[in-house]
Amino acid sequence: MNDSFVAPTVDWLYLAPVLVVLGAGVVGVLVEAFVPARVRRTVQVVLALLATAAALALVVVLWRDPAVQGTDGAAYGVRVLGGSMVIDPFGLAIQGIVVLLAFLAILVIADRTSTGQDAFAPSAAAVPGSPYEDLTRRKGLEQTEVYPLVLFAVGGMMIFPATGNLLVMFVALEVLSLPLYVLSAMSRRRRLLSQEASFKYFLLGAFASALFVFGVALVYGFAGSVDLVEVYRSLATPEGPLASMPGLVVVGALLILAGLLFKIGAAPFHSWTPDVYQGAPTPITGFMAACTKAAAFGALLRVLYVVSLGLAQSSPATREDLFVALWIVTLLTMVVGTVVGAVQTDVKRLLAYSSIAHAGFILVGVLGFSQLSLRATVFYLLVYGLATVGAFAVVTLVRETAPVRERVPATVGAGAGGADGSDAADNVTDGSSREPVAVLGEATHLAQWAGLGRRSPWLAGVFSLFLLSMAGIPLTAGFVAKFTAFGAAIAGPDGQGGGSTWVLAVVGVLASAVAVFFYVRLIVLMFFTAPSGGVRDGADGGAEASEGTGVTVVRSTGPTTVAIAVCAIGVLLLGVFPSPVLDLAAEAVKFVP
Repeated sequence: MNDSFVAPTVDWLYLAPVLVVLGAGVVGVLVEAFVPARVRRTVQVVLALLATAAALALVVVLWRDPAVQGTDGAAYGVRVLGGSMVIDPFGLAIQGIVVLLAFLAILVIADRTSTGQDAFAPSAAAVPGSPYEDLTRRKGLEQTEVYPLVLFAVGGMMIFPATGNLLVMFVALEVLSLPLYVLSAMSRRRRLLSQEASFKYFLLGAFASALFVFGVALVYGFAGSVDLVEVYRSLATPEGPLASMPGLVVVGALLILAGLLFKIGAAPFHSWTPDVYQGAPTPITGFMAACTKAAAFGALLRVLYVVSLGLAQSSPATREDLFVALWIVTLLTMVVGTVVGAVQTDVKRLLAYSSIAHAGFILVGVLGFSQLSLRATVFYLLVYGLATVGAFAVVTLVRETAPVRERVPATVGAGAGGADGSDAADNVTDGSSREPVAVLGEATHLAQWAGLGRRSPWLAGVFSLFLLSMAGIPLTAGFVAKFTAFGAAIAGPDGQGGGSTWVLAVVGVLASAVAVFFYVRLIVLMFFTAPSGGVRDGADGGAEASEGTGVTVVRSTGPTTVAIAVCAIGVLLLGVFPSPVLDLAAEAVKFVP
């Protein structure tokens, strides 16, 4: 008997983007333990930005790798660790989108604004309104643990769409989800709302994860493997005792897809979305809305196309049942997102229902089941992510104010740490000719955005650009994204038309028309409606309090401005000159199970 051990060979180069991000997250944990507090935040911000930038550069390098692209007559894609990771153009495209959007989101997360404070509670474990929380505020403590948590979430998001193993996909799902549960509860303001949002997200996320695991168990029972290649082979050429039961794998696939549809916020798995988007710290909301959706759609496509292609060869009727279920989910998602979004009065909840509607629009393209569908999905995820990160970055700068004379001194229970969940002042501005005002949390009620275009025309203008892109107005990237997605649905699986996906495309166009209403309503409020009172413009562009609560625009210290500018330029360029990126997206249609 030969007892010699053969060491496995691992192509570490193909794992480099993920290893850089996760390695930086581990280093970030060590930074928390060993780096002095006075420089800890700077080190964490630089580390997070360098890690995401390096990961993006490595994705670009791997994109042109002959083994990945299948040049020189070879098959495309590289399977690493026995298929646990699949490095192919599709996976790299999703990874590139995730790290690019994460880089921009980290800029927003790192900004302290002119208030001198970031968006995170000085001690997330403190009881809201307790003396300990007030003490941490007065001591100026900071939660720099945010940055390694974000990096771990990004690492999970990078693994999620690039694995060919269902168990590894589940592990990636948990790696990306657990940090988000914590980050959602760390808001500096409206603490109780933030903690409630985190608990809802965790509880519903646990149910979604359970459904995913149950689905994996059923698929394993049918195929005898959790490797997507083996699942495809078992579906295409059924063998074994369960070969006559393709319904088993369909139920399993539906349970897996339910877990993935939860992460993208598709109806009827969307109930967490508005509450979490509203309660989480606004920079984290933008990060979740953009990056998580991209990663989850990548994983959904990998599972869905493998199951669909396998069933198409062995059981077309069963494949049709799967298609009908997804058809209903897509229709319901578009209707819920647009109809309920039209009656929202909170900016963050409005953007949450907008996110739900866009999940439906992307699913319309996905159900085309063609290379055009894959191209449209990759392009749409990039466009939507840029507009979303930019929009939530703008929201972080629009704040409530209140006269200092109306506020309780900063002692026990005063402000955002209070048990009532109200806001605490981040700073106080004084002037010889004006009353001092305290800057509070984000002004998210729609009425508070009235007249914003007069106080800050550039900020209102760029926010309008993001809204118009989400609405799909021509000359913005959103129009091209919707055009390609709906076009892929109309073309159908063979690119020659047919099927019922054209119905979804028509509903998508109608839903987009309805969605224009609540986007344009906000633009009208900003530019054509006078402020509701409580705020008048100061001589230096700031805001004075006259009576009650007012609104002001705080200045960015730089990072948020950079993120907003990059997102705005991307939305404009992809709307006017989309061809280069569409060509790159066309290369990303190649993926292996």
